[in-house]
Amino acid sequence: MRLDKLLGHMGFGSRSEIKRWAKAGLITVNGAAVKDSGKQVEPDTDDVRFDGEKVEYREYVYIMLHKPPGVISATEDRRERTVIDLLPDEMLCFEPFPVGRLDKDTEGLLLLTNDGKLAHELLAPRKHVPKTYFARVSGEVTEEDVAAMTLGVTLDDGYVTKPAQLVIKSKESLATGEVISHIELTITEGKFHQVKRMFESVGKQVVYLKRLTMGPLQLDSELPIGQWRELREEELASLQQATT
Repeated sequence: MRLDKLLGHMGFGSRSEIKRWAKAGLITVNGAAVKDSGKQVEPDTDDVRFDGEKVEYREYVYIMLHKPPGVISATEDRRERTVIDLLPDEMLCFEPFPVGRLDKDTEGLLLLTNDGKLAHELLAPRKHVPKTYFARVSGEVTEEDVAAMTLGVTLDDGYVTKPAQLVIKSKESLATGEVISHIELTITEGKFHQVKRMFESVGKQVVYLKRLTMGPLQLDSELPIGQWRELREEELASLQQATT
C-alpha cells in the first residue's frame, strides 16, 4: 500500500499534507525517514511512524451505536442529522456506514462499519438474520395476534411477511382507559416500516419502537442512548459466524 494512502486512511491528513510532512522528515518507516510519500509499505509488518507516533493500521471498524430518535440512518443528509454525525473524527476517516436502517423515530441497536462484505451478508435475504424489537403498542395485543404473526401477516401493499415471533411482555392501563401492550417481536426481514405495518395489519399502532438485537449482537444495556463503542472481539466473531 502507498504510504500516503495508509496515512490518509488512518486520518492523518490529505495526500498533499502527507507529502509535505514527508518532505519535512516527520514520517519514518522501520526507523528511516521517508521523503517519498508514495513509497510502498506493508501495513501489517512495517513500523510506520508519524512524528514519532506509531501508526497502528487497520482496515475495518465495527461500531455499535445506541441510536437515538430524531436522527436518520444515513451517511449524509442536507437537512437531517445523521447517525454519522454522532461519531468522532477519528472514526470518520474509516468512512463507516449503517448496516440497514432504523426509522427516524426508532431507537436502539445500529451497527456501523466499512466492511461491505459483512454488511452484505447480514442484510442478505437468504441469510434470514433475525432482529428483535421491543415495542409499546396502543391496544391490547392478544394471543390471536401472536398466532397471526407466527403465520405471517399481510401488509398494506399486499406483501405477506415471513413468520415472526411475538412475545407479550406486559400491559398497562392509562388513566384514559387506553391499554398499552409491551411486546417483543423478532423478524427475519427488513421491509420499510415493517414492525409498525405488521401491527397496523392487526388493527394496532406502535407508539414506541426500539431494536434490541441483530443476529447474535445485542444492544449493550450500559451504552447510553446516543453513544457508541467498538464491537468486542467476541461480538464481531459471533456476527461473522452467523453469516457463514
